[in-house]
Amino acid sequence: MYITEHFTLEELTVSQTAAREDINNEPTGIVMDNLIRLASFLEEVRTLLGGKPMLISSGYRSPELNARVGGSSKSQHCFGCAVDFTVNKMAVEQVVATIVTSKLNYDQCIQEYNRWIHLSIPSSISSKPRRMALIIDRKGTRSFA
Repeated sequence: MYITEHFTLEELTVSQTAAREDINNEPTGIVMDNLIRLASFLEEVRTLLGGKPMLISSGYRSPELNARVGGSSKSQHCFGCAVDFTVNKMAVEQVVATIVTSKLNYDQCIQEYNRWIHLSIPSSISSKPRRMALIIDRKGTRSFA
């Protein structure tokens, strides 16, 4: 089921771990509303990146799934407000730099281990986006500069 022109509910909720371990990862209520907001925001990001497809590796995670994969208990993935993704033929650093220098209202944009991008929106419509840009790797966590 497409939520927006380019993003489906399945790609924002699919999990190999959930399937393998029979964990319910179906969004309901406010999480579904957040996923719709997130998909709309991802359309803006896709346009910013020249229309290139975004390959989502992780989206919504139910609290049980998030705990199973070792995610933070405060993870925005649990609220339907975050995705991890890559873009074919674009370096992770280039994607992050493009997002960070744009006027998009992201909450967090994190270059993780130079292998994928974590991108989130504020957890509620009334929350102000922090526009927090970080790098996480073996050296630790620092600002993206």
